[in-house]
Amino acid sequence: MTRDSDNAVVRQSQDGGADGESCPVRPPGDGPEHTRRLVELLAAVAKGDRDAFTEFYRATSHRVFGLSVRILRSHAASEEITQEVYLQAWTLAERYDPRLSSPMGWLMTLTHRRAVDRVRREESAATRDIAYGHRHLGRDHDVVAEAVDQRLDTQSVLDCLEVLTDVQRESVALAYYSGRTYPEVAEHLSVPLPTVKSRIRDGLKRLANCLSGQVNP
Repeated sequence: MTRDSDNAVVRQSQDGGADGESCPVRPPGDGPEHTRRLVELLAAVAKGDRDAFTEFYRATSHRVFGLSVRILRSHAASEEITQEVYLQAWTLAERYDPRLSSPMGWLMTLTHRRAVDRVRREESAATRDIAYGHRHLGRDHDVVAEAVDQRLDTQSVLDCLEVLTDVQRESVALAYYSGRTYPEVAEHLSVPLPTVKSRIRDGLKRLANCLSGQVNP
C-alpha cells in the first residue's frame, strides 16, 4: 500500500469513516478484555482491515495524544505526532508481537520515541538559530542574548516568550528564528530601524529576566 493510501487510512480513522461522522474517543480501558480486543484489532490491521484500524484508533488515540501533549506541551505538535504514530502503527502492525508488549505499551513506545525525537530536533534547530543570531545580527544586543543563550532550554524559552509584548515577540522571532537582519526585520514590519533594535533589545532583556526567575512566564 502506498504512503498516500496509508495517510488516507489515518484520515479516515480520525474522521470516523467515509460517512464523515466525527470519530468519538472511547474512555480509557486497560482490562484484559480490552487488551485482548486491541490484540485482535491489530491482527486485523496487519491484514489491511481499515474498519479494524478505525476502531483501534478510537479506542487508543486519547492515550497517544495525551502522552504527546505531556512531552511536547503543544496541541498542534501533538496532533502531528499522533497522526505519525498511527501511520506507523498501520505500516508496522504485522510486526507487532503480543508476547513482547501489550498494544497500549507498544503504542506508548512509538509515541514516546517520536515525541522525544521531535523535542530533540527543535532544540537543535533553536540552538543553531541562536548561534546564527550571535554571528550575524549585530553586537548591540549580544550581552543580553548571551545571557539567554547560557540558559537555553527550548521549552523554557518558549514559555518565557509569553512575557514579551506582541511587538517584541514578533521582532525577536523574525530576527532569531527567521534569520533576518535588523534592516530586514524593519522592512518586513514597516517600522524604523531604531524601533526594531529597541524592541529586540527590550525583548531579550525580558527573556533573560524570565529565564533567571526575575519574571514569571
